[in-house]
Parts: sequence; structure tokens; C-alpha cells
Amino acid sequence: MQVNETLNEGLKRGYNITVTAAELEAKVNEKLAEAQPEVEMKGFRKGKVPMALLKKQFGQKIMGEAMQESIDGAMAEHFETSGDRPAMQPDVKMTNEDWKEGDDVEVSMSYEKLPEIPEVDLSKIELEKMVVKADDAAVEEALANLAETAQDFKARKKGSKAKDGDQVVIDFKGSVDGEEFEGGAAEDYPLVLGSNSFIPGFEEQLVGVKEGEEKSVVVNFPDEYQAEHLAGKEATFACTIKEVKEPVAAEVNDEMAKKFGAEDLEALKGQIAERLEAEYAGASRAVMKRNLLDALDKQVSFDLPPSLVDAEAKQIAHQLWHEENPDVQGHDHPEIESTDEHKTLAERRVRLGLLLAELGQKADVQVTDAEMTQAIMNQARQYPGQERQFFEFVQQNQQMQQQMRAPIFEDKVVDHVVEQAKVTEKEISKDDLQKAVEELEDE
Repeated sequence: MQVNETLNEGLKRGYNITVTAAELEAKVNEKLAEAQPEVEMKGFRKGKVPMALLKKQFGQKIMGEAMQESIDGAMAEHFETSGDRPAMQPDVKMTNEDWKEGDDVEVSMSYEKLPEIPEVDLSKIELEKMVVKADDAAVEEALANLAETAQDFKARKKGSKAKDGDQVVIDFKGSVDGEEFEGGAAEDYPLVLGSNSFIPGFEEQLVGVKEGEEKSVVVNFPDEYQAEHLAGKEATFACTIKEVKEPVAAEVNDEMAKKFGAEDLEALKGQIAERLEAEYAGASRAVMKRNLLDALDKQVSFDLPPSLVDAEAKQIAHQLWHEENPDVQGHDHPEIESTDEHKTLAERRVRLGLLLAELGQKADVQVTDAEMTQAIMNQARQYPGQERQFFEFVQQNQQMQQQMRAPIFEDKVVDHVVEQAKVTEKEISKDDLQKAVEELEDE
């Protein structure tokens, strides 16, 4: 077997691989000899089929296997000897397309190798960690927002008309074709107008009613209504309006705290403070991570595989196009050309991606099964009722697993780098942190 270099420019490599006819013949004979003891053929005892007959019967099939194994073996040996790591799948082509049995096999192989990543002294990286405390004002603001979500209702002045968002307390009886139906009646039912909790068209007809009023509401049950005997039919509901109430924020007290699972108001304030500081810490980490990536980007410089940069630039251009054209859901659109701006951003992403991968490999950073399971479960929550199907889909899809593993790996490498760097803490206000986050989003 011969391997001759044909291209060596930057990170691009090209080789001609020749597998001689004699090597192929020896490989075929070896494979036939391995299979001979198990072969059964009419007229011969098991394991006693002559080699010449085996070669006539199975030679063509085994020749193909021998060619593939020889080429794969030559490639593996080349990468082990050279130390090259291909950036993408090597392009392998058979060059003597008129090959016939008895000829040598000639193959061309080309690829871009991953660059040598320079060492980085992580201890020289200086980072600032923004720290924000949850002050009383922030906690009180969050409490007020909770009170809005836990709204109560108080009676409107007698004679007031119900508005959208009000709660009306009603008695009602429903009938179809003059006959009352099961489940169509209730007393003292609190209905929030605009909540869409009743049949379409029902709540809208109660806007403007007053306490003590009698109101006949006529609606059509949807065609796909779960009760088949009512689906698509017109129904009349005789309603008596007993109260009209307006929404008011819940009173901030121990009772409201208990609605949110806290023992009392002080306990709820403590929980809110913890949640706020966790949110601040997450935002602070995002800012510090960007600053860390900026610092790493300035410290390293090396050649980048053009194929990786081009692929990333196309991905960026495609993503930005869809963000600018949100109405286009699929990919049935004109080809999107990447620009110099896309390429510049792609170069940064590829450079940092290769650097973080190298740092992670040297530090033996691993994504555990538990971390992957948690990530899958978190994403599965976006598909209510289909969590199990999503979980199984990810388990059977290697590409999807890699997409989910990559950000976990990157965050763990970032944590490793931060541990080695010089980090100073700086206490700032919530507004200053918000400004720093907005600056990130504007870049």
C-alpha cells in the first residue's frame, strides 16, 4: 500500500492511496479462509468447501469488503501516524473508475485538518463579576406583581355594567331544542369575562349586564365538541346575574403568601429575594461569559479550516434571514448568500469553538448522563403531553444529542476557565446590570 501526498497548503491536505492487486488478493483469501469453517454448500460437508469454489461464489462480494477495509485501514493509519484531525469528513474518491479485478485500487483523499491550538495561560485572564443584591424595593416590586396575578374581585357599585375582565356570579340553565341537558346548569358560578372558559360567544354576551338582570344567551356548540349529542347544536342559556365584581390586586399579606406556598409573608419575601438574586446571577454570568470570550479571542490566533468557516457563515446568514422574515416557517426560500460580516462573525465562533474544545479536552471536561437527561427533560416540557415521545426521539437521534450536549459542554468549559482566571467581584445596581445585558443584546 502506498500513500503519496499531493497537497499541503495551509490546513488543506491531499493524498493518493494505492492498494495493490496483490494486497487485495491476500485480503480476499484471508477473509475466505476465516469464513471457510462455517460455510455449508450442497455436496460438501460443513467447512470442506474448496477455496476455489468459495472464491467463485463469494469473491465479488468479499472483494468489495476487502477494498473498503483496506482504504479505511490506510486512512486510519495515516491519521494515527500524522496526528492530523480532519475538520470535516474527508472527501474520498476512487480515481481509476475503469477498475477491473487484477488492477490496483487508486483513491484520492482530501481534507482540511484542524489547526494546532496555542497554549493559553488562563491565570492571566482578568474578569469582573457583577454582583447585585435583591434590595427591599425590588422585593416589593415583585410582591406587587404577584398580587396582580393573584387578583381578587370586589363588588362593583349597584347598577354598574359588567366589563371585560370583570367577574360575574351567575345562575344558568342551558337547553337545546327546549330540553335542558345534563351538565348545562349551575348556581353561583363565578365567571371572569374574557377568560374564554365557556363556549365561544357566551362571555361576550354578558358584557354590559347588571346585578339582578335576567339574560338569555344563545350560542352554538362547536362541531368538535366532546359531547357528541351537543356538537354543532344551538343552545340557549337562561342566566340570572347575581353579582358584578371588578378585579383588584390581592392584598399583600400572609394569606396571599400562602397562595404561593409560603408559610407567611416574610417567608415569601425570602423566597422572592433568592429568586431575584438567582436571576441576577444568571444575567451576571452571561455578561462575564461574553467578556471571557472576548478576552480569549484577543489572546489566540491560528489558521481556521475554510470549510468550517463557510458552513458557519451560511448558518448565521440563514438564521438571521429567518429572524428578519418570521412569516417564513420552512426552508422553501431563495438561496441566502453569506456576507463578509457573516464571515467575520463565523471566524470568531469557529476560533472560539475550537479553542474551548481544546481546553475542555485537556481538562477532561465531560457531560454526564444525568446532565443530558436533565437537559432533555427541560426541553421536553415545551411539548406538553408528548414528553415521552420527545425523550425517545432524542435518544434515537445522535445529531440531536450532539446539539443538546454542545452548549452544556461549552458552559462547563467556561466554568473551568473562570476557575483558573483572576476574578474580582463588583457590587452594582440592578439597573446597571440591566444596562450591561442590553449592551450584549445590541452587539
